Amino acid sequence: RSMTGLLDAALAPTGLTGDEFGIYSVLTSAEALTPSELARWMSAPPTTVSSYVKRLEQRGHVVREPNPDDGRSYRIRLTPEGHRVHQAAGAAFLPVLGRVVAALGPDEPVVRSSLRALRAALDA
Repeated sequence: RSMTGLLDAALAPTGLTGDEFGIYSVLTSAEALTPSELARWMSAPPTTVSSYVKRLEQRGHVVREPNPDDGRSYRIRLTPEGHRVHQAAGAAFLPVLGRVVAALGPDEPVVRSSLRALRAALDA
């Protein structure tokens, strides 16, 4: 909750929440994702993904496109405006990340490794 509050406050001027920034970030790292792929990444049920997609579509930040691998599905892609907002949010996020990394000091690599191990254990 502390992290969510910190991110939400830093990102508020951009209009994104911390959760939304994460979604935009994963969409930036892939050309497009199916709702199922996004749900796996978010560890969220399909209904949650659907509500996010609708909200981001209403903003004009994502579009749905046909899935060439499955005619019953679609893929989600950031629009140029979605990329612009993500870049602005990234600029707001970097100073916060810098402060957290500085506060961790030399323990930062160990903390990152521990968090990856925790994630792997949770996923298992």
